[in-house]
Amino acid sequence: MTIDMRMTRQLPATPAQVFDAYTDAEQQKIWFSILDEQPGIVEIEVDLRVGGQQTAVWGPDRDTLFRETQTFVEIDRPHRLVTESTGTGPDGMTMSTRIEITFEAAGDGTLMTVVQSGFPVPEVRDFFVTEVWAGAFDRIEAFLVRGTEPADA
Repeated sequence: MTIDMRMTRQLPATPAQVFDAYTDAEQQKIWFSILDEQPGIVEIEVDLRVGGQQTAVWGPDRDTLFRETQTFVEIDRPHRLVTESTGTGPDGMTMSTRIEITFEAAGDGTLMTVVQSGFPVPEVRDFFVTEVWAGAFDRIEAFLVRGTEPADA
């Protein structure tokens, strides 16, 4: 039996803008730490093609780094993205999951849906729901809102 999670968030931008914010290394470097009081370490490289990889290293300092490598399995910009992900925490624990994301035009924005499967135990899945993805959605939304506000606001 595999342990899965599904989350959705309505975001204030077009599917193309949300897709690009999620997959573009330069945009990710901004939103990864947009809500942090003190900027940490964020290093991201993206080779956005089927078989290509995204590697992200982040954390508050060099002694507390997370590392994730995602291999792109399916890319249908700006509608769908599927990756195989392997992440390692500062404690050395490693986990591999599959991530499927859809970007659907809805109202004045985009409904971003994430389905992640392959969690080893429900507690890890629950942490991803309450912390990892909730935080990522909050950060992407803050980035998109900042990018769509008038320059003199």
